[in-house]
Parts: sequence; C-alpha cells; structure tokens
Amino acid sequence: MTTTKNKQPIELLSPAKDLESGKAAINFGADAVYIGALKFGARLAAGNSISDIAKLISYAHRYWAKVYIALNTILFDNELDEAAEIAFNVYDAGADALIIQDMGLLELELPPLPLFASTQTHNYSIEKIQFLEKVGFQRIILARELSLRQLAEIRKKTSVELEYFIHGALCVCFSGQCYLSEATQSRSANRGECAQPCRHPYTLKDSRSQIVEEDKYLLSLKDLNLSGFIEELIHTGINSFKIEGRLKDINYVKNITAYYRKQIDRIIEKDHGLKRASSGKTKFHFQPDPSRTFNRGFTEHFILRRDKNILSLNTPKSLGSYLGRVNQIKSRCFTLDTKKVLHTGDGICFFDRNNVLVGTNINKIDGNLIFASEMHGLKVGSEIFRNYDYSFSKLLHAEGTDRRISIRMQFQEDDAGFTLSMIDEDGIRIQQHIKCEKKIAQNVIIAEKTVRNQLLKLGNTIFQSDSLNIKWKRPYFFPINKLNEFRRRAIDTLEKERLKHLPRQLIKCKLNNEAYPQKHLDYMSNVSNRKAEMFYRRHGVESIEPAFELQSANNERIVMTMKHCLRFQYNLCAGRNAINVEPLYLEDAKFRYRLEFDCNICEMRVILEGKKE
Repeated sequence: MTTTKNKQPIELLSPAKDLESGKAAINFGADAVYIGALKFGARLAAGNSISDIAKLISYAHRYWAKVYIALNTILFDNELDEAAEIAFNVYDAGADALIIQDMGLLELELPPLPLFASTQTHNYSIEKIQFLEKVGFQRIILARELSLRQLAEIRKKTSVELEYFIHGALCVCFSGQCYLSEATQSRSANRGECAQPCRHPYTLKDSRSQIVEEDKYLLSLKDLNLSGFIEELIHTGINSFKIEGRLKDINYVKNITAYYRKQIDRIIEKDHGLKRASSGKTKFHFQPDPSRTFNRGFTEHFILRRDKNILSLNTPKSLGSYLGRVNQIKSRCFTLDTKKVLHTGDGICFFDRNNVLVGTNINKIDGNLIFASEMHGLKVGSEIFRNYDYSFSKLLHAEGTDRRISIRMQFQEDDAGFTLSMIDEDGIRIQQHIKCEKKIAQNVIIAEKTVRNQLLKLGNTIFQSDSLNIKWKRPYFFPINKLNEFRRRAIDTLEKERLKHLPRQLIKCKLNNEAYPQKHLDYMSNVSNRKAEMFYRRHGVESIEPAFELQSANNERIVMTMKHCLRFQYNLCAGRNAINVEPLYLEDAKFRYRLEFDCNICEMRVILEGKKE
C-alpha cells in the first residue's frame, strides 16, 4: 500500500494580484500562490507590501499551502542590492521560494530560499533546463510552447521540479524573448512594463505590398485552456500546474482555481499514488466554469500539434461565453436563439457589419425580449456573447467556500480529569488535558449529546471532524462554557503544532562552474548588469552582448520570436506559393516589421525595420 508520505504531491498554483486575491485562491483550493513584491515582480501594476505578503503567508501556511515571490525582472546594476533586500524581507516574512529571471542574483548573498527559474528565462531546450538544475534551481517554470512529447523528454532527462502553465493569457512570443514593447514604446516586458503591442491590430503584406490581411489582431492569441490534458501532464511528470493571471480580478481567481481544483481532485481520487500538495479540502457551492469569467476564447496552444485555431483575430478583448444567434430585431430590443438564462445587468458583445466588437449592457428582460443599451450594427444572425455574467459574478462575490482540514477526535477520561486528543490529516497529533471535578450526569443521553455537540462545534476554525470517540466509565455533567473553552484550547494547540511541523524547505544555492550550453550570448540572453555577466563568464561564456534595454539601435533587430506562424496561418508555407510572396511584412500605425521563418524548428521572427515613411 502506498503511504501518504510516499505519494506524489500535485500542486495547483494560482496567481495573486494582492492579499485578498491570494486569500481567495487559498480558500478556493490552491496549493500555492505566486505574488509580486513592491518592485521587480514582472507586473508593475501588481506590487504588494511586505506587510501584505506576510499576512498572505500566514494565512496560506495554516493549510501548509505555499507562497512564492516573483522577483523576476531583469535588473540594472543600481537595483541589485534593493532586490537582494526584498529577498531577505520576504524570507523573514516566511516565503517559500523566489521566482527569478536575472542570473546576477545568484552572484549575491541571498536567503536560503528555493530558487525557481522564471518562464522569462526561456526554459525551452533540454540543455538549458539541465544547466539550470545543475546550478541549483529547485524548479523550472517551463515555456508554454512545449508539447506533451517535449515535456516527456525533458522529464526523462531531469530530476528538478517542473512547473507548467495550464490556463490563462498567452504571450505570442517566447517568454523573455520579446522586445517589441521596449523597441516601440520604451516599455520593457523584461522589466514588467509591457505595453502589450501583441494585442494591437496589424496589416500583413507580401513582397509586392499586396495586402494579405488588413487591420486584424494577427499576434493576439486566444487564452490557454489545458483542462483536457491534466491527467496526461501528471503522468508526463509535471509537478506544479500554474494558472496565469496576476492582473486578473478576484472572481477570475476564484472561478478558475475552483475549476482546476475539482479537475485535479477527481484525478487524485482515481490514482492512489497521488495526493494534494497542501492540506484541507474545499467544498464548492457553485459550478466553476472558465467561460463565465474573462477569456478571449480558448486554445490548447501547441500541446499536441500546430493549429490555426489559435488566434483571437478580430478582437483582443474578452468574449466570454457564446449565447446564440439573433433571430429577430425590433426598434429597441431583440430576441435570441438560446437556452441560457440572461439577466438585467449582464454584459454582452457582438461583431458589427465591419467585424468590430461592440460591447453593451442588458437593461431589461421582458419574456424573450432583450433590451440592450447599444444595438447599432446588430443584425439577424449576429452571434451574441456574454462577457459579463451578472448572476455568476454576484455568486462568486458572495461565495464563502468551506476549506477544512480533517481531524479525528477522542475525548477520554483519565485519573485526574479528561483528555481531548486530536490528530489531523497530516498526522499532527495533540492532547489537551483538563483537571476537573467529575460530576455524574443525571441524564445519560443528554450528557453524551452535550459533550459531542460542543466538541464538534468547529464552524469558525479551519478544521472538520471526521469522528469523535468518547471513552469514559460513566457519563458526566459538563458546563457548556467549560467544554467550549476546552475545545478552543485544543484547536489553538493543534494550529500551533501544525506550524511547528510546516514543511518549509530552506536551501542555500552554492556557486559552481557548470558549463553553460553556449559560448557566445547575444542580447536575447538579457544580461543587464555586471553580476549577471560574472555569472555567465564563470560558467564558460566567452562573449556577452548587453541586454536590449541597454542598447539604443533597434532597427533590424529581432524583436519577437514565436511558434505562432503567419505563413502557416495563411497557407503560404514553402512548397506552395511562398516563393512569390516573401518576404512578408507586418505594419501597424507607426512601424514596419519584416517576418523571417525558420521552418527547420518551426519558428517565426519579427524584425523591426523602422518607422513607416
């Protein structure tokens, strides 16, 4: 029989924009959350004070859930000391790991926290991942573009923990390899300031300046949803399943965390070699549904194969869930072919005659008549989507989940009085003794019922009792206030004992001289400080180009590298009619970009040619 100790923990990792979102993630079933400190967290708009981080850690640790701190921007020389100070501050607050991108941090004195290699370090090749494992990283956050086959190969050749994104917004570019925002707006993605130019419209032209596609969102991907692949990913060897969304609202965090909690729990129940990575089980009083909170439509990305159904071509905004088609239009209202229930206050959207997304609100429902604020451009046959579900949002806002740690209790008579014993699902055991006069009860049935009722009143705690065994020679009378005090003291003791046994891993990263897989680094290695340069030279790198952010000449530079391919998207692959139309170009309102393709490794590169004349 597999013991709990020997079971493989499966971690559900949720985003936390702030303290409240982090607590919601824990309540709704996350085994761990990741959150940014005030600076250097790769999300400038999602910084948090050390005080709030400490509160979140304290809350999470009650369930043996973990809190990881994102410290994953590249750093300039004058920022290294401040970054190290933040690392020590979050360590003192009880953090469980640091997520980093900048290798210069490894040359500093850091607290003994596990280091996770951010997806911003472009963890795509086996050689790179093996190197990061050898230099001391405890976990590698893998590139989103990896397929199941590639993931299995990485697992075979490594023993480090592997984390993989399963849900949320997708960057079209390889993480850490995007310089478009910095090149065109002086806002670096590697510094947490991305202006999201991939969500802007572009025109695709061929070598003759003929328009292939005009004013469409050619780089805006749908959102990732790998809910159908969780079991395969577990058996592939993924340890942590990550939800994107540190800029998303709290309802998104609740809904998506709950959705994947239920998915993973079903798999754990079937496979006795698996277990949850934290304590407690959440009971949900609603049905989670990813389509009912922010989404651009869903894609499985490259998990199995290349697929054209990857783009959100007509809008970068949330579509929400599909409702149906308009079958009648009146002067101020319309009817809809749908079985779904709509509500006043719902937000809906549709594409007008020019294929532009129009958003509006439902002001009134009268039978099958829907009265909306804006109907201009609506026509019979228009597809209607609900991008704000009023009743679902209200439910999520009010939803109080019930995450409880299971305990077994025993109330036993001893020579001096009584002992209340508790053992929780993690094997943590406590005993609480009480010395008191033993008064024989007049009513046997009421006496036992009173003891049982009062000791099982765990409603305001994080525990639930699976059983209570009462062992006494004869029933005794107890004042209710004494029983309540006895129970509270025992619960308080158990909580404190749990924290003493909290499995917090402390590891000091030791310097070594493992050879880096490359001898020459260009700007895409993101070396932005002297300490990072020292790191790579110690690992055998001979030449190092400064980071893109430290250079002034942007023209003729690769500003994006991606698996998404417009040549494939528009049937222009070599062997058909590509010879006559290449090179291909992208244009926006200000700039022109040349596209290059490496078909041997199925990658597209975007090169900034310069401003349009």
